Amino acid sequence: MAESVYVNFPSQVVSDLEKMSPEYGLKIAKAIEQEWFNGVQSNRYVDTQNKFHRLRLYARGEQSIQKYKDELSINGDLSYLNLDWKPVPIIPKFVDIVVNGMSERMFDVKAYSQDQYGVSKRTEYMESLIRDMQAKTYNDQAAKLFNVDLYENDKEELPDTQEELELHMQLNYKQAVELAEEQAINVLLDGNKYDLTRRRLIHDITVLGIACVKTGFNTSQGVTVEYVDPANIVYSYTDSPYFDDIYYVGEVKTLSINELVREFPQLTQSDLEEVKKSSYRPRRKYNRVEVRDQNKVQVLYFNYKTYMNDTYKLKETGSGGEKAIPKDDTFNPPENKEGGYAKLQRAVEVVYEGAVVIGIDKLLKWNICENMMRSKSDFNKVKMNYNIVAPHLYDNRIESLVSRITGFADMIQLTHLKLQQVMSRMVPDGVYLDADGLAEVDLGNGTNYNPQEALNMFFQTGSVIGRSFTQDGDPNPGKIPIQQISNGAGQDKIGSLISTYNYYLQMIRDVTGLNEARDGSMPDPKSLVGIQKLAAANSNVATRHILLGSMYLTSEVAESLSLRISDVLEYSPTADAFVQSIGAHNAATLKEMSELYLYDFGIFIELMPDEEEKQLLENNIQTALGQQLIDLDDAIDIREIRNVRLANQLLKIKRKKKQERDQKIQQENIKAQADANAQAQQAAAQAEVQKNQAKTQADMQLEQVRAQGRLNQLEAEVRLKKELMQFEFELNQKLREQERGQAMRLEQVKQDGKVKQEQVKKFESSGNDILGSGVGLDKFNPQVGN
Repeated sequence: MAESVYVNFPSQVVSDLEKMSPEYGLKIAKAIEQEWFNGVQSNRYVDTQNKFHRLRLYARGEQSIQKYKDELSINGDLSYLNLDWKPVPIIPKFVDIVVNGMSERMFDVKAYSQDQYGVSKRTEYMESLIRDMQAKTYNDQAAKLFNVDLYENDKEELPDTQEELELHMQLNYKQAVELAEEQAINVLLDGNKYDLTRRRLIHDITVLGIACVKTGFNTSQGVTVEYVDPANIVYSYTDSPYFDDIYYVGEVKTLSINELVREFPQLTQSDLEEVKKSSYRPRRKYNRVEVRDQNKVQVLYFNYKTYMNDTYKLKETGSGGEKAIPKDDTFNPPENKEGGYAKLQRAVEVVYEGAVVIGIDKLLKWNICENMMRSKSDFNKVKMNYNIVAPHLYDNRIESLVSRITGFADMIQLTHLKLQQVMSRMVPDGVYLDADGLAEVDLGNGTNYNPQEALNMFFQTGSVIGRSFTQDGDPNPGKIPIQQISNGAGQDKIGSLISTYNYYLQMIRDVTGLNEARDGSMPDPKSLVGIQKLAAANSNVATRHILLGSMYLTSEVAESLSLRISDVLEYSPTADAFVQSIGAHNAATLKEMSELYLYDFGIFIELMPDEEEKQLLENNIQTALGQQLIDLDDAIDIREIRNVRLANQLLKIKRKKKQERDQKIQQENIKAQADANAQAQQAAAQAEVQKNQAKTQADMQLEQVRAQGRLNQLEAEVRLKKELMQFEFELNQKLREQERGQAMRLEQVKQDGKVKQEQVKKFESSGNDILGSGVGLDKFNPQVGN
C-alpha cells in the first residue's frame, strides 16, 4: 500500500489582504515543498526526475548496462565474458521516426473575431450576400432595363447555394483585424523560434508522455515563449490530460548565487548566507558520477490560482447618479450614516506568482501577476503561464510511447549479448586423424605416409589413402585414417537467437504501431502498394495522440499570445516597434492594430495535410480532371487550400457548378442549333418566296415585254396598214382617175368610134384592207359615181 502524504495548503476562504501577504505565499510554497520535496534522497520530485532520466537514456540508446551484466554474470563475476556492452540503439530509431515525421507537419494560425463588433460585421456581410442571392433575378433585370447596379457585393464572387455561402465565409471572408491578429501571432512565434520549441515538445510527449511550455511578458523582451523541462515541473493533482483543473503549477530552476542576486536585488548579505545553508542542492551527473555544486541553489517558481473579491462602494451623488469607488473585500457599507451607500462585489479568478529557495523558509517573490491573461468573452476566468499536456494520463500516472517498449528493448539487448557469447565460443570445423591407420600404408614411391603428408593430401585434394586390412590380413579398424569433425551446433543457436531478436523487434512494432511501412524497413515484396499505404495510415493513427497533444499546446500558446498582444500594445514601451514590425508585412492593418486590444479572438490551429492526405486529394482532382468534371483553373484553386476537408468541399462545389455550366452550355448549343435550323428554314422559305417573286416578276416582265411586243407589232401593223391603205387609196384614186380618164377617152372613142372598148382590170386588193381586229376600211373607199 502506498504511503499517504498529507499536504497542508492554507485556506482560500480568507480575505484578499491576507492572500497578498508574504506569510500566505510562504505557506503555499511550503505546502508545495511538502508535496513534492518532502525527502532529500527520495521524494515525488526526485522519483519523477529519475523516471524521466531513465526514459531519456532509453530514447538515446544509452540506458544503464548494469542490469545486463547482472543477468549474464555468475555471482558478479564477468572475467570469462569479453562482450561489447554498448546498448543496441533500437528505441532511438522509433523516436526519430515519430518526432521527425510530426515536426514536418506545418500549421496555420487562424484568428476569428468573436467580440460583438467583429461578429456583427461578419453577420452584416453574410446578410448582404443573402440579399444579393435572393434578389439576383431582380438585380439582373434592373441592370438590363435601367442600367442600374443594385448588387451590394461582387456579382462574380456571389455564392449560388447555402453550401457555397458557408464555404465562402470560411475561405474568402477575413476581416482586416483578423489578418492583423494572425500576422502578429506569427511574428511572435517566429521571434521566439517556436518551431524548435515545438520539436522539443513533440519529443517530450513521445519519450516522457508529457510536455510543458510557458508564455510570459516583460517590458524589456515583450512576449516570450519558453520551453519547460517536464522533469522540473510541479503541479497539483489532476486527472485531466490537459491540466485545465490544476490550481498551482511551477518549475524548479537551478540558479547560481550571482544570478540569484541579479534577479532578486532585494536580498541582503544575511539572506544570501541563509540561502547557502539550503540542504536541497542540485545534483548533476557527469559520466554517471553524482556531483553536488555548493554555489548553486534550486529555486521554485510557481503560479497559484485562487479567487479575489472585486469590491466597489456605490455612493449616490448630489445629482442623483451613482459613483463607484474601489474598496477591499473587508468593506461593509455603513448602516447609520446618512446618504445612499451600497456594496457591489463579484468573485474573479486571479493568479499569484511566487518564488522560493527550496530547503529554507525564504520567500523571494509573492505578488499578483501583472497583466493576467483573461478572455474578454469570460472575464472571470484567468489563464496561468504554464500550458501542460499528457495524452495518456490516468490517476496522476503518465505513460509514454518509450515506456511501453523499454522491456522489449532490454530483451533485444540481452539477445544481442547472448549472440555475441555464442559467436565467441564457436570453433571452425576440424578433422580426426587416426595415426594407427597410417602406419601400414605404402604409397609405392618410396616415401613415408606420415600424418603431415596425409593432411596435406586431404586439404589439397580431399582424398585420403587407407587400408581395409592390416599386413596380417586382419580387418583394419582405422581404414579411414582421416575423418572431418563438424562443429555446426552453434549455427542452430545463432538462428534461434536471431529469431528471438526479430520477435522482440516485432513486439515493439506491435506495441507502438510503428510497422514496417513507416519505420523504413524493407516492405514485403508481395505486398501491394495499397496495402502498404493502408499500413502506413494505420501507423499514423496509432501515434496521432502525440500530434494532437502538440497541436493542443500550440493552440494554447497562440491563444496566450493573442491575449499578450493586447498587453504589448497597451502597456509595453515597445508597442510602436511591434506595430511597425507587423506593418512591415501588412501595412494595411496598422490602423486596426492600434485598436487591437478592443477585440476578442478565437484562435484555431489548422494543421497542414500530410503526404497521404495530399495524395488522396490529388487523386480526386486528377479523377475529376480526367472525367472533365472540373477545369484546370478549378484544380489550381483547390490545390491552394491547405485544409483538406474544405478543399474536398470546394471540389464538390466546383464539380457541381461545372456540370451546371456544361448543362447550360449544352442547352445554349441546342437552342443555338435550333435557332440556326429555324433561321435556315426561314431563309429557305424566304429564298423560295423571293424565287417565286422573282419568277413572277420575270413572268410579268416577260408578259409586259410580250404585250409591248404585241402592241408594238400592232402599232407597226396599223402603221403599215395605214400606209398600205394610204397607198391603196392613192392608187385607187389614181385608178379611178385613170378610169375616169379612160371612160372619158372611151366615151370619146365611142364617140369617135375609133377605139374599141377594152376590158378594165381592177387593182383593188382583196383582204388587205381588213385590220387584224376585224375592222374594215370599206367605208372610207371613195364613192364612184354612176
